[in-house]
Amino acid sequence: MSRLLERGRLHRAALHRDMLPRAPRIAHVIPSLQVGGLQKIVVRLVDHFRSRMDHLVVTPSGDGPLRAQFPARVPVRPLADPRRSGKWNALRMARLFRAYRPDVVHTRNWTCVDAIIGARLAGVPVVIHGEHGREASDPEGRNAFRRRVRRLLGPLVTEFVTVSRDLARWLASDVGISPAKITHIYNGVDTDAFSPGDQHEARKVLGLPHEPIVMGTVGRLDPVKDHRGLIEAFHRLARRQDTQLLIVGDGPCRPELEHLTNELGLRGRVRLLGERDDINVILRALDVFILPSLGEGISNAILEAMATGLPVVATHVGGNPELVDDGVTGFLVPSRSTSSLAAALQRYLDDPGLKRHHGDAGRIRSLKEFSLSRMFAAYDALYSRALAKASPR
Repeated sequence: MSRLLERGRLHRAALHRDMLPRAPRIAHVIPSLQVGGLQKIVVRLVDHFRSRMDHLVVTPSGDGPLRAQFPARVPVRPLADPRRSGKWNALRMARLFRAYRPDVVHTRNWTCVDAIIGARLAGVPVVIHGEHGREASDPEGRNAFRRRVRRLLGPLVTEFVTVSRDLARWLASDVGISPAKITHIYNGVDTDAFSPGDQHEARKVLGLPHEPIVMGTVGRLDPVKDHRGLIEAFHRLARRQDTQLLIVGDGPCRPELEHLTNELGLRGRVRLLGERDDINVILRALDVFILPSLGEGISNAILEAMATGLPVVATHVGGNPELVDDGVTGFLVPSRSTSSLAAALQRYLDDPGLKRHHGDAGRIRSLKEFSLSRMFAAYDALYSRALAKASPR
């Protein structure tokens, strides 16, 4: 009898718990748990909204260092398993979503499109899909198969979000998504953590001499970032012995870049620093920031450089023209043009006042247009719309 009474009590308690209002649940699906620009934005969003919403983070890839950056109470689920084929990820995600019962699933980029299918199979009422940048293997978004798949999945997506107007135009004109379903939200930058500081002190920390003009870039050493073109452009400035180039990041191109540096006689003047967690210090040590990419969504590295008060020389690709005001906060140059890149850098060597003027203008623009508060407000509106559409579960 006592056992029956206890079971009855537990059953009533469970029913009562299920009837209590719960916080909205959002499942974020990200390409990997490696540290990158997209992933950093998701970490910020989860941390910002965790007092009002419950979150789950899912990746079709394996585990990685990003897991440690999420709040301790946020479950993180890497799905990659060498014993199982990735072609069943949609079903695995459906199983996970059925158990977690999210109100919204927010997927990001091509490698997460399986989650769109998984969410609908699990009966998730609202699916948001974000585009943070085209694939490194297809920087201009011309892959016909991937465009076709995105278009076919379009009816399953409640709302698309892009981090640049360039990506929004591409989704509408090239992929065929209705503009009415596309929202654009710029990434935000922490303008307190990334701010002008003592350049002399920053260089002392890095073991750099105070006198040279120091240029630099931050990003994965991948062909799409065109570090090779950057080193070749810097070589054109070799007659200026008072210049140095810092390359921050790691990746598959590192051996090639080290060989090129030695081949051009730039050893000691071009420094490959690898992965670093003190990017704000490195940026304060620079005079000019460079982004020579062949393709970009919205570059967090450019935003951080602007917030630090640096002039930016970037290629005229993707969302870069939306960040760099050509001739005002920096210079835009054609991609794959080492001569144009070298000429833009030379202008700053010839005119230190221009360097300071453009850097100040970039700092002001980052405060006005790319603050974290603006980004959080935009995502707050996005999730509020999504949750209003989600039926009670």
